[in-house]
Amino acid sequence: MIAVRPAQLTDAPGIAAVHVAAWRSAYAGILPADYLARLSLNRQTGHYLMAIQRGIAVHVLTAAGADLPNGSPHPRVVGFSTARRHGPESPHGEGEIETLYVLDDWRERGHGRRLMQASAGWLAARGCGTLFLWVLRDNPSRWFYVRLGGAAVAEQTIRVAGQEVVQTAYAWRAIGGLLA
Repeated sequence: MIAVRPAQLTDAPGIAAVHVAAWRSAYAGILPADYLARLSLNRQTGHYLMAIQRGIAVHVLTAAGADLPNGSPHPRVVGFSTARRHGPESPHGEGEIETLYVLDDWRERGHGRRLMQASAGWLAARGCGTLFLWVLRDNPSRWFYVRLGGAAVAEQTIRVAGQEVVQTAYAWRAIGGLLA
């Protein structure tokens, strides 16, 4: 069984595992290999524990039963998203989807869309009519956001792992389009 739901504290280690695996996969050849190898499950678990405790919008995609190779009845986190509200003063959108990662074996099945919808729904419930997100320009999955109706609205250079990389902001001027 596949489910998308708000994260619980007990999900933090699974969220951290997805975060590390997704970064190592998506950013290989984009970010330094030694940096990706040093990503820490413990540090990421602590980060997501604090985020969930503070009430940050964290949604998880879980799989259980026949949807897992071993048929385990215990849900396993296979993807997640986080979102936060900015308000009308933000130049790109009132809400931001800060992270969205799905393990490689679970991609191309509509799960990323479900996580986007969960985050967009959370933002809409808090009064956001627009949203945006940042994606590294060289991320091979950036097409996903275009396919969901996001329009590139800005670029900026940031430093990650001591190197400069360019990221692109994709925006949705009507959050309802993601919820349909």
